[in-house]
Amino acid sequence: MGEVVTDAQPNPVLASTIAVSVHGPAGVLDLVVPEGATSVDVAREYAAQTGVAGIPLLQTPLGELLTADRTLASAGVGSGAVLVATTGVHRTRPRDEDQDRTDLLADTPAFAAVVMGLAAAAAALAAWYAAQAADDALRTTTVGLLMVCALASTLPLGRHAAQRAAAAPAFGAAAAFAAVHEPGVHLLPAVVAVSAVSAGVIAAVALALGPDRDEALQVWIVAGLVVFAVCGITPLLEWDGRVAWAVLVLVAMLAARFVPSLAIDVPDETLIDLDRLAVTAWSARDGGRAGRGRIVVSAAAMRQLVAGATRTVTAACAAIMVTAVVATPLLLATATIDLDRIGARALAFFAGASILLAARSYRHTTARRLLRVGGLACWLWLLGFLVGDVSPTAVLVALVVLLLLGGVCLAAAVATGRGWRSVWWSRRAELAEGLCGSFAFAATVVASGFFRSLWEITS
Repeated sequence: MGEVVTDAQPNPVLASTIAVSVHGPAGVLDLVVPEGATSVDVAREYAAQTGVAGIPLLQTPLGELLTADRTLASAGVGSGAVLVATTGVHRTRPRDEDQDRTDLLADTPAFAAVVMGLAAAAAALAAWYAAQAADDALRTTTVGLLMVCALASTLPLGRHAAQRAAAAPAFGAAAAFAAVHEPGVHLLPAVVAVSAVSAGVIAAVALALGPDRDEALQVWIVAGLVVFAVCGITPLLEWDGRVAWAVLVLVAMLAARFVPSLAIDVPDETLIDLDRLAVTAWSARDGGRAGRGRIVVSAAAMRQLVAGATRTVTAACAAIMVTAVVATPLLLATATIDLDRIGARALAFFAGASILLAARSYRHTTARRLLRVGGLACWLWLLGFLVGDVSPTAVLVALVVLLLLGGVCLAAAVATGRGWRSVWWSRRAELAEGLCGSFAFAATVVASGFFRSLWEITS
């Protein structure tokens, strides 16, 4: 029979339609129905068009009954689907119990990312303890297991292959750290440089094996190369290790400010039609009536673009957090001279403040939280080193003062409400971020020992 547009429309406002073919006792009937139509509406229309007595039941070719409480769109029926109208007893096709359990398992990439993050943290702890162990057999075994985990995670197999590939460089860095670590603070920058380049190599392998572009692996490669360059130059030029840690803290602070502008890079062909910009001499002389064209960008392309930029920003913020958490205590621990210690503490304070202020401009919740953790980590490490240098009485007094200041800040925050997000507060925060960045630059010169070296040369 010919194509028929059904009159059964539960919601006349709906403009989307579905073309289905209904096979029944009276033959085949092609119908075009709205997405909001139910199986009862389609069955009633089939009975009216073919003259079948009663309203038949509709089911899929696999024998699954379409219930009347669900629309065709919610039941997964799309254009071109084939439905079966029957008046007999409904019998479902037997299903495998293992398949049912597999279908019930929810695809949770966020939970998989958390699990792989915990696995990466466990790998770092295993590498640290293996590097400190005196047993060579235990150390070799740990390095071998970490490398096996790194290479296995790069394989593009399984449901959560992307999350495993993103954690693979962490296993590679842990294996390299456990393999080349030697006691001595002066060798630590070289060990970190080897670990960073190992993470970059594993990320490159995972990126080459993966079928799609992975932004997290690209961030791993860039971060590994930057850390390798900073920490590798230090021992070659016979500089002190605190130079590398000071530079890494400064790089983390600058990255928190400039990562969004570098990550959100929209290709020109996405926004404009380059073919229409090609104007030749003959087309310029054309005196015809100029038409008005329209360029339509597909929603799928824009969603893919935004999703890729989001993953890039999130991965970059995670790298910033890890760099701040690791480099800050190393800087504070290696700055033993009084002048260098002042610069290191100032750099930790202002870099943490700049990262916290930069986090306010991030609209993505995960990226904002990662930056806040990195900034607070700088302050907590600074507080821990300050507490270690003062007496217990001073610690108690400082704790009481901090609690009182926290209560005052909480009361002020409740009183102002959403006023912190106003334009006035945004301008003040922008000014404060710029000042903190400037002070951090100046503190880097002192924390690295460069200022003290010039002072000793000229004095």
